[in-house]
Amino acid sequence: MTSAAVPDHPWLLPGALADVASSGARPRRTTRDWLVDAHLFLFALGWAVVAAWDAGQPDPELAGRLPYEWLQGLDTVLGLLACAALWFRRRWPLGLAVATLPLGLFSATAAVALVVIMFTVVVHRPLSQAALVFGGGVLTSVSYATLRPDPVTGFWGELVWAGIFIGSVLAWGMFVRARRQLILSLRDRADRAEAEQQLRVAQARQLERTRIAREMHDVLAHRISLLSLHAGALEFRPDASPQEVARAAGVIRESAHAALQDLREVIGVLRAGDPPPPDPPSSDQVPTGSARPGPAPAPAARSASRPQPVAVERPQPTLADVPTLVAESRAAGMRVEVVDTVEAAGTAPVALGRGAYRIVQEGLTNARKHAPGAAVTVRLSGAPGEGLTVDVRNRWPVGAGSQPAIPGTGTGLVGVAERVSLAGGRLEHGRDGSGDFRLTAWLPWPT
Repeated sequence: MTSAAVPDHPWLLPGALADVASSGARPRRTTRDWLVDAHLFLFALGWAVVAAWDAGQPDPELAGRLPYEWLQGLDTVLGLLACAALWFRRRWPLGLAVATLPLGLFSATAAVALVVIMFTVVVHRPLSQAALVFGGGVLTSVSYATLRPDPVTGFWGELVWAGIFIGSVLAWGMFVRARRQLILSLRDRADRAEAEQQLRVAQARQLERTRIAREMHDVLAHRISLLSLHAGALEFRPDASPQEVARAAGVIRESAHAALQDLREVIGVLRAGDPPPPDPPSSDQVPTGSARPGPAPAPAARSASRPQPVAVERPQPTLADVPTLVAESRAAGMRVEVVDTVEAAGTAPVALGRGAYRIVQEGLTNARKHAPGAAVTVRLSGAPGEGLTVDVRNRWPVGAGSQPAIPGTGTGLVGVAERVSLAGGRLEHGRDGSGDFRLTAWLPWPT
């Protein structure tokens, strides 16, 4: 899977959004985070200085004095410590909120720092934890209003304004958290969609290669089995007439040519994504001393004159090609009996006919490889709406259990089973009650 898209200016994003590769670890602080933290620290520090100065004024109408002088000094020291703690709010937001919550009982210098810490809790922690912290902030505001009542609004007015301010901070923090979660969910959805798309492409490529391999096995196994049969006939008939030898050699040559053609087509499909071969050296690259018949053509002209390969796909076999397949096997010396009772064979779908052709082809190939000389019976029956039944049977060869296994035995049946399964049909193969080997398949044939 390709890596996630990198934004143009990651330093302008929060660390939770910019650090894509954090994988659950604590995100690193970006330039934007450092700037925000510095501004909040200076703002909170400035508020602490102004609040401490205001509390030290002699005029009681301008100052919210504390009842004890030493408590005012403690307020100033704790307010400065709360401002310094803002640098650690991203790492321990809940811990700092719990530790600084008692300052809300009396401290005026730590007011801005407390609000920033509570906002951080809402952004970085679940709502349940944030609600507890803000509930504690509302309760501490009662003590603050009692110790430091506002000379204009009074006790109740200060409580109302404190509730409105705390609620606004809570709503703002929830909005920021929801927006970040939305961005992360969209990013995760995009990553998943990209991964699923690449997985679908890989699966489609694998299915296509499997289909090509299945077609290749069906075709080559049939051709090579014919080659083996004719070559065996020549080997065991050294007294054959020249006409028979020539006829067998012609069949071998045609089968070999057809097998090479099929192999070339499949390899061409598999190499469809490869880059084109390099151009041949031009006359400008001829070594010194070589003959130069004339000026070299322009590269564009060479490219235009060179013929481009054109992918030509041969027509796939259908149900009407089964007699030709049987004729090839009979020409190779096989005894094949065909019983065809298919109704409206000309209306059979192309995929259905191709599947039936490949099943008959595999049955004849298996009979040539595992039961040479045995008679084979091919039965085709069915009609639109009833389905198509393909049955290939041959006698079980004598002494088959003592013969060494042929390489690749069973691969063709696996391919036929996959083909029938993809078509929604059923497949049965093996020895029946009479001892014959049968390959029976039923394929759906819609009306």
